[in-house]
Amino acid sequence: MSAAKEVSRDALLRRGFALEYTTLAWNIIGIVVLAIAALTARSVALAGFGLDSLIEIGASTVVIWELSGTGEARQRRALRLIGFGFAALALYLLVQSTWVLAADFHPHHSPLGIGWTAVTAAVMFALAAGKARTGAALDNPVLKTEGRVTLIDGLLATAVLLGLLLNTVVGWWWADPVAGYVLVYYALREVREIFTGDD
Repeated sequence: MSAAKEVSRDALLRRGFALEYTTLAWNIIGIVVLAIAALTARSVALAGFGLDSLIEIGASTVVIWELSGTGEARQRRALRLIGFGFAALALYLLVQSTWVLAADFHPHHSPLGIGWTAVTAAVMFALAAGKARTGAALDNPVLKTEGRVTLIDGLLATAVLLGLLLNTVVGWWWADPVAGYVLVYYALREVREIFTGDD
């Protein structure tokens, strides 16, 4: 490998680490904010989004571990761990959405939840795009796959935000759990691709 390519790869690795550490820090702060918002509003959706933040913390930790090492065996283990994270997210969304609909649970309004999920959606979409580009440049399937976890985090933040807004503005308390079912499909598709795909 030429010196220029080595420098370029080192710069890409540093960018990958920076993206993952930013994701990690954001989600750690998010757990605290979401816990306060969920308790104040008695919102199952916000509490569940906190669980999603835990899954994202786990996925980021896996990528940091994988970027620190080399080898296809390590990449395969890291991809499987991310696949399990997707499966846990799908299970959580399925159970939470079904429970909220069946229980006819009506959360209170949550200005804090609305503000946090709006900002989180924007941050996660930006981080997901950065991970996709950096993962492609490094030819690193683990970073690219975890970028899709971050994308789902952004989509989930958007779904929770939409549910909170519809509950606040027009009283449609059921909008958030219904949106959760769409994300269940997406997460399960990612699980299938990770465990049966060529990567």
